[in-house]
Amino acid sequence: MTLRADAPTGEAADAPREVFDYALLRVVPRPERGESINAGVLLWCRGRSWLGARVHLDEKRLLALDPGADVVGVRAALHAAESLCRGGTAAGQAAAEDPGRRFRWLTAPRSTVVRPGPVHSGLTRDPEAELERLLCLLVHPVTRPGESVRHGG
Repeated sequence: MTLRADAPTGEAADAPREVFDYALLRVVPRPERGESINAGVLLWCRGRSWLGARVHLDEKRLLALDPGADVVGVRAALHAAESLCRGGTAAGQAAAEDPGRRFRWLTAPRSTVVRPGPVHSGLTRDPEAELERLLCLLVHPVTRPGESVRHGG
């Protein structure tokens, strides 16, 4: 799937479009059932050496899939991905790696409760705005016309 953000206005409109890669973070509380919920987005823009992650755990949806799910553990894993993208001492040894290596590490297949989906590409002028757009489009609950959902981490 290739996505392109809507044309920005103002300062970002003058910026060249850059290729970015992204992957969803999925929560699979009971692998034997094969059910998952989208709980975050990882985004890597090589042209800007920009790596970011945004997460949103819908606790009610998670508990609907598995009433015994370890919500605290899932949140910790999601926030660890955000921390690794930000880098710095809180991210541990891996933070010393360049952003591209961290993205590839985060998107490597694994059999844990929090797992990355496939990597997709797109074009954007503003990786941070693109990350927020993808979070709203692919992670936040879909609403019916007239409904509103408070979006926040």
